[in-house]
Amino acid sequence: MISIIVAKARNNAIGRDNQMLWHISGDLKYFKKVTLGHPVIMGYNTWLSIGAKPLPGRKNIVVSRRHSALHECGAEFCSTLEEALAAARTSGTGSEEIFVIGGGQLYARAMSLADRLYITEVDTSVDDAQVYFPEIEPAIWSEETRSALLHDDRSGYDYAFVTYARKVL
Repeated sequence: MISIIVAKARNNAIGRDNQMLWHISGDLKYFKKVTLGHPVIMGYNTWLSIGAKPLPGRKNIVVSRRHSALHECGAEFCSTLEEALAAARTSGTGSEEIFVIGGGQLYARAMSLADRLYITEVDTSVDDAQVYFPEIEPAIWSEETRSALLHDDRSGYDYAFVTYARKVL
C-alpha cells in the first residue's frame, strides 16, 4: 500500500523556504507514530529540511536526479519515484505500507499511485507559501476517519487528523 502523509493549510499550503509552515507538536508525534517501522520516501529538499539525516526507525529513501547518497548518510537515493517504490518494497522492513512524506513535486507525482492519504488539516490559510499539496478530489477520495478538532497552544493553530482512502471506481 502506498500512502501519503502531509500537514496542509485550508488553501493546501505546505511549505515556504524549504521549511514547514508551522510547528505543531501533536502533528509531529502523529507523523512519527504513523510512519515508524515503514519505509519513507522523500524528495531531496525534504531530505535537506530534516537536516540530511535519516528519520530513525524507518528506511529513508530520497528521490533526486541530481544528487546521490553520501557514504554512510543513512538513506538510499533513487532517481525516480518508481525506483524509490521498488526499493521500499524490497526494504526488508516487513511493512506493507510505504509512505511518501514530501515535498510538493513528489506529492503531485504520487497522488495517482496512492491508496491512502493521512492529512493533518491545519485551520489556517497561508498566502505567501511556495509549496502546495494537490487538491483532494472527492470523486477519487473518500474520507475514512476524522479526529476531533485539536488545538496547539504553542502555535495557536487548530487542526484535525483526517484519513482518506482511494475510491474503488
